[in-house]
Amino acid sequence: MSAFPYRRVLVTGSPGSGKSTLTRALHEKTGLPVVHLDLLYWRADKTTLTREEFVPLLQAELAKDEWIVDGNFSFTMEMRLQRADLVIFFDLPVDKCLDGIRKRRNQPRPDMPWIETEEDAEFTAFVRAFPTARKPQILELLAKYPQVPVVTLHSHEEADDFVAQY
Repeated sequence: MSAFPYRRVLVTGSPGSGKSTLTRALHEKTGLPVVHLDLLYWRADKTTLTREEFVPLLQAELAKDEWIVDGNFSFTMEMRLQRADLVIFFDLPVDKCLDGIRKRRNQPRPDMPWIETEEDAEFTAFVRAFPTARKPQILELLAKYPQVPVVTLHSHEEADDFVAQY
């Protein structure tokens, strides 16, 4: 086990891939504070903040010296990359992500202000389209910041191994 050398970690990837689970495990190992973007953005009644409300909250978190920020929100990716010193990108197959979403249904989650109780067709379509619609955008943006190391994880086992090394 070695000391974790990063202070500001951006965790991204498809919904259902395991971002929040990894974030919690990494927090347990490192003590770095956690920022779940879903908790900042969503209200318990399933309404959202406006971008004008959300962005200053996120900027205040990013201004801190240490954090693990978990989530997608592509319109905030570049501002997070500008402060990150590590990116963890979950690149799991769609079926694994959909399984992850099904497994968390009807379960309370510390990263979401409500309990998902049923399938959301629009959300499922977003996850199905992620590899072709969102992943290329993420990779293009990551390429703009070559100074920020990227760890790409292709399975939950790889995620467990990553955390276990610290």
